[in-house]
Amino acid sequence: MVSSIEIDKEKVKADYIEKNLFDMQKDLLRQRRIRMFVMSVLLAALLVTVVYGTLENPLEYTLSNIGNFFDYRLFFIIWAIITGIAIQSSIVALFKLEEYVPKTKYWFVVLAVIFLILTALIPALKELYPFWHLIHTVFAGLHALFLSLSFVPFVNFIARENPRLVIITRVWLIIIWAGGVLSLVLLGHSAIFELWFFITLIIFLLYLSLVLFEEKIVKMSVSFLKDEPNLNYAIEKIFVDLEKKDKVKENAKKRSIQIKQK
Repeated sequence: MVSSIEIDKEKVKADYIEKNLFDMQKDLLRQRRIRMFVMSVLLAALLVTVVYGTLENPLEYTLSNIGNFFDYRLFFIIWAIITGIAIQSSIVALFKLEEYVPKTKYWFVVLAVIFLILTALIPALKELYPFWHLIHTVFAGLHALFLSLSFVPFVNFIARENPRLVIITRVWLIIIWAGGVLSLVLLGHSAIFELWFFITLIIFLLYLSLVLFEEKIVKMSVSFLKDEPNLNYAIEKIFVDLEKKDKVKENAKKRSIQIKQK
């Protein structure tokens, strides 16, 4: 069993420093943690979206209607914050992972999140507040616009850099946009259109996070595995945090010293 392998952290750390692999190993651990964080927040956003969007009949009410016509206004705002931050965090993490240079795209992602949250904060009650309802609608449109301006060019960039992903990325974009438009045409202005957009977008981001981070981790891991005679041992020590102190051993050592002093 791999879990039964005992690793001398100091020796591994010394070997990595000698081979100039220590910084790469730390970066590998960091990438792994980022992937776990990104996928966790995306799954949380997916869950909150499904729960919130089905509090009332999504065939009759939009997400804004559910938040403004019923006693779910706070939930609506929480949903916008969680979903917006999850989408922003994942897209920015993928930007950095793929070394995507255009800084304007980063600002477009931030603006998209801000407009989503503002859309939830502004009341959407046309009869009572016609002006604010108009602003609400404009901000919702700006959210979709800036999200598209940041994300679609990035997906095209991924397709150019990874030819094997060309077809799958094109198919996903078609599913997101064509599916959303089709639901809008067939079912009218309801939450189904919005749920389709957010759910398929989040699932697509989950897919990209899984594939691109895994590809990065595998490429980096090759440097550690090529000279190792024991594959299990090599895999195990790749993901050992060599800078993290072994608290159990450290506490035992302190207790031993205290006993001797007594």
